[in-house]
Amino acid sequence: MKIAHVRATPLNLPVTVNAARGTKNTSLSVCLVSIETDTGLVGTGMTAITEEEVIGSIVNDIAAHHLVGMDPMRHEQIWDRLYWLLTPRGQSGYASHAIAAIDLALWDIKGQALGQPCWRLLGGARAEVPVYATFGFAFFERDELAAAAQDWVARGFTRLKMTVGHHALQRRDEPRPLDQVIAEDVQRIRAVREAVGPDVQLYIDANCSLDYFHAHALAKKVEPYDIAFFEEPVSHNDIPNLAKLRAKTGIPLAAGQNEGLASRFRDLLVAQAVDVVQPNACISGGFTQCTRIAGMAAAFNTRFANGGAWPHHNMHLHAGLANGSLVEYHSVAVQCCELVFDDLPKPERGVLRLPEAPGLGFRPNPERLAEYARRPLSRGAGKA
Repeated sequence: MKIAHVRATPLNLPVTVNAARGTKNTSLSVCLVSIETDTGLVGTGMTAITEEEVIGSIVNDIAAHHLVGMDPMRHEQIWDRLYWLLTPRGQSGYASHAIAAIDLALWDIKGQALGQPCWRLLGGARAEVPVYATFGFAFFERDELAAAAQDWVARGFTRLKMTVGHHALQRRDEPRPLDQVIAEDVQRIRAVREAVGPDVQLYIDANCSLDYFHAHALAKKVEPYDIAFFEEPVSHNDIPNLAKLRAKTGIPLAAGQNEGLASRFRDLLVAQAVDVVQPNACISGGFTQCTRIAGMAAAFNTRFANGGAWPHHNMHLHAGLANGSLVEYHSVAVQCCELVFDDLPKPERGVLRLPEAPGLGFRPNPERLAEYARRPLSRGAGKA
């Protein structure tokens, strides 16, 4: 079996989020990669939280020419070739996203060829995974946020995540003083905790939007609200600052969803900078590299979980590996996947059951994919 054709399709997908005072409209960009073999099997991978136009160009104009004729079952060989093709001096950036999408498509093919779902090929540790719902976004007002939290609890979710920081460093020129940003965050966290009570696990995520000083100030102020982990509290996942913050707060720290190099996770673990490492199969080099990172986490006795959304891909990783754990059910990202894919499983009582269908277990809908591919692309504005 050989690779016959590779194609990337960049998409900017419209999503609508319900709120107490109506609806909020936004968009999120993804890039799908399809790989067709000479036997007729087609695998599909994807990546996101990046510029979809750039990934499409990397795959279509560079990677595809090197992949045609290769054996799709030899994922280690292909991963290594792509690494040296796209990151010849060890940098990551867009390359990691492109490699991730291609790698997921290869695993999809492998599963179809062997008649097994990917989670079984990855190890088959469990047939279901616990999820946490990412529901709390910056565009919600404080009361809307509390109402949304109660709604998700009513739907059977006992683990919730909300954003904090609200792009504070990115938008300093507005001006938006960081002390005001975190002061409002404290009130928003308090409102959610009071709305859902003490038995719901609450996670917060700054998306690398704070400096050490304000991340530390926010952590100290919200410790009474029993935060399950604080994700990406400081810009650039700065390892010395993460280690310093971890030593000064009782809140567990998490990071890694946008890291593209396994060596970055090694450095996080050696520095004891985080309590949870969060590689994302759609971003951190696909299943092939994420299994290596999970192995490092196990060796360091550090928790390994999913950050960065895209649960229907990451569920295979966390169901397959013995140290797999939480999967992020990001409400906006899930809407995007539902626009494009058929047969996506839905969580029940906070748990996703893995499909038994071969490969990833879900396929893009050709008609809807063609429709959305005609929409204008985001030009850098597709990261919600």
